[in-house]
Amino acid sequence: QVQMEECGGGAVRSGGSLRISCSVSQYDLRRDAVGWLRQVPGKPLEGIGGVDIDGSTMYADSVKGRFTVSLDKVKNILYLQMNNVQPEDTAAYFCAADPRGVPGPDARNWGTGIEVTVSS
Repeated sequence: QVQMEECGGGAVRSGGSLRISCSVSQYDLRRDAVGWLRQVPGKPLEGIGGVDIDGSTMYADSVKGRFTVSLDKVKNILYLQMNNVQPEDTAAYFCAADPRGVPGPDARNWGTGIEVTVSS
């Protein structure tokens, strides 16, 4: 069974940086697109960035230029480097994988989520 687990979340000050990671077991990340989504309570899931099957990356406008998604295909770990974080980045962050393309809210496989809180 595919297992995806995020780690590295927590509290960070506005303007700071944080890196969260997603370890994947029983799954080969080289064959699927992977990415990160986040959810603020009361709001829909937002896809924020991902790596497609061909290796191309995409980012939501809300994080473009500040966040970077990277994939270690040897260790089977997905990373999200968050720089210049802002209070509006406070959310639960989820990693996901999908053979159809960069994961959206209907992604096939999900992590359990991790909280990131940005204080002003």
